[in-house]
Amino acid sequence: MTARLADVARYAQVSEATVSRVLNDKPGVAPATRQAVLTALDVLGYDRPSRLRPQGGGSIGLVLPELTTPVFPALAQVVETGLAAVGYACVLCTVTAGGVHEEEYVRMLRDRGVAGIVFVSGGHADLTCPTDVYADLLADGLPVVFVNGFREGLDAPFISTDEEAAVRQAVGHLHDLGHQRIGLAAGQARFVPTVRKVEAYRAVMADLLGEHDVDELVAHTYVTVEGGATAGRVLLGRGVTAVVAASDSMALGVVRAARHLGRAVPSDLSVIGRDDSPLLPFTDPPLTTLRQDVTGMGQAVVSAMLDRISGRERTTGEFLFSPELVVRGSTAAAPR
Repeated sequence: MTARLADVARYAQVSEATVSRVLNDKPGVAPATRQAVLTALDVLGYDRPSRLRPQGGGSIGLVLPELTTPVFPALAQVVETGLAAVGYACVLCTVTAGGVHEEEYVRMLRDRGVAGIVFVSGGHADLTCPTDVYADLLADGLPVVFVNGFREGLDAPFISTDEEAAVRQAVGHLHDLGHQRIGLAAGQARFVPTVRKVEAYRAVMADLLGEHDVDELVAHTYVTVEGGATAGRVLLGRGVTAVVAASDSMALGVVRAARHLGRAVPSDLSVIGRDDSPLLPFTDPPLTTLRQDVTGMGQAVVSAMLDRISGRERTTGEFLFSPELVVRGSTAAAPR
C-alpha cells in the first residue's frame, strides 16, 4: 500500500497524506486535487475503493458504420473507455447494408432512455440525407455529438478530421518526390469528407503544380479494396505516377490493380493510404498513410458529450484534428 501511495502521489504531484485522505473519502481536499488523485489511480491501473467509483449514469448510444474498417472500432474503444470511466455504458449500434437503419437505431435508443447519442460517419455525412431526425433529437434536448460530417443548421458539436491538412500533407509529400501526375482515389461524391478532399486536392494541385483542370485525375468509387482496385485501373490508364487514396483499404486495392497491370509499387507507382491500420507495416510494401488522431478525437467526443449532458457548456461548431503523415515503403521518387 505504501508503494501504491507513493506512485499515486508522484503522478498526481501531491503528498502521500493527501492521497490517503482522498482514498478514505476525508474532507479538506480541493475538488481539483481530489480529481487529480482519482485520475492517477485510473491511469496507474489501481482499483478505486468502491465508494469512490463513479455511479451509473445511464447509457449513451454510439451509432457508427460497419466495424470492418479498423478506424471505427478503434474510435469506439476510446469513446467507450472514456464514458465508462465516468459511469456511462456505451450501446454500440452498427449500421450495415441490409441491416438496421440509422433511424431505427435512434428509435430503439430513445425507447431505452439513453442520455445521449454519438453519430459517426452517419446520415449527417451524406449530403443527400435529410437532417430532420437529428433536428428532432436536438429540439427535444437530447445531447448529440457528430463525428466526420459537418452539416449546417444543427446546433451540436462536430468532431472531424481536417481533410485539407490531410490532402496537403499527402500531395505535398508526393510533389517533393518529383511526382506531377498525382491521382485521387476518392469515395462517393455525396459524402461531406469526399467533397472536402476533392476541394482540397484541387487547391493544392493548383498551388504546387499549377494544375487547374484535374477532373480526370479524380476517381470516385467505394471506400473498399475493390473500389480502390477500380480507381487504380482508371487512374493508371490516365498516366498517374502516384495515388492518394481515401482509406487504407482503397490504397491496398490500388496496389493490387498496379500489380495486375504489371506496375511495381513504389518504383512505377507511389501510393498513400489513410487511417494507419495496425497491419500496414507488414504489407508488401509497407504502406505510407495518413494516421488519424483517433485518441484525440475520441476524447473530444467524450468531453463534448459530458459537457452537453451536464449542461455546463453548449459548445457547438466543428473541431478539426490534423492527421499525421507516416512515410513507409509505398512512396518513392517519381519514375523517369
